[in-house]
Amino acid sequence: MVAGFGGKARFVSENYGDSALAKRFGVTRYPAIFVDDVLAATPKDFGFYGKGEGEGGGRYTPLKSPEAHERFRSDLTKMVDLVLAGKKDAARAQAPAPEAAEIPSLPALSLTDLDGKKLSREDLAGRVVLVEFWATWCPPCRGTLEWLGELAKRHGDRVAVVAVAVESDEAKVKKLAGDLRLPFFWTMGTPDLARSLGDVSGLPTLFVFDPNGKTSGVFFGAPPDLHERAERAVEVAVAAVASAHSGTCRSLPRTAPASGSPVGSTARLVPAFAAAPAPRGSSVPSVRRLLSGRA
Repeated sequence: MVAGFGGKARFVSENYGDSALAKRFGVTRYPAIFVDDVLAATPKDFGFYGKGEGEGGGRYTPLKSPEAHERFRSDLTKMVDLVLAGKKDAARAQAPAPEAAEIPSLPALSLTDLDGKKLSREDLAGRVVLVEFWATWCPPCRGTLEWLGELAKRHGDRVAVVAVAVESDEAKVKKLAGDLRLPFFWTMGTPDLARSLGDVSGLPTLFVFDPNGKTSGVFFGAPPDLHERAERAVEVAVAAVASAHSGTCRSLPRTAPASGSPVGSTARLVPAFAAAPAPRGSSVPSVRRLLSGRA
């Protein structure tokens, strides 16, 4: 298919265990297809589901059918055409929308932090809530956590950050939380929590909810414009807090790791795909297929 673009596009096949792009975004599932930094297809599109995610059809299933092949070829051709034309925003608009983007509001929560303290949705009422899914093995996650810490300190009690660790050893989570010393509610993720927020298919994933609990934005991966887009959503939501409340909101319980904390269960939740830019200096769109081979 790529040959049909007369040298204007190239095809790259990578093992996610050897891929710098995979390491950047914590990709541990396959197959995944993307055109430059635009998502084209996730494992679920081909009918591949992670543990605990259930089963169901995808856009390109059944995988061996001529109809599915033609749908995939048509969609991918449109994506490459748009990227070649410099219309990446239009390409992203046609990309598969993660289910999590459709959740209308913050779901009911019943969380336990690393010290056994409880947190519910009611405890977060009246504040902007940031829910960050991350993992200790995810390279961009630490930088995103540090940036969220700066946001939390800047806005004080008007913003609450819930840091949800998945696919991570609890001892390592406690150590990192202790090293960073950020004003977060640190908790271990569970499959039920991930499902309640939709399809958390890549790490990091950030949810922003306004003071009324309505979804203000969902941000996947760590693209170059993540901070700009997410901060814009947070600023708008924080402005709503300032206009609605003249007093100070109740503080969110802030946690630090304790050696005697009970060991909780971690979610067997693995990212499906996250996009990354083409090699620096390259003007040729890359159509990449991520295959197996975790390092």
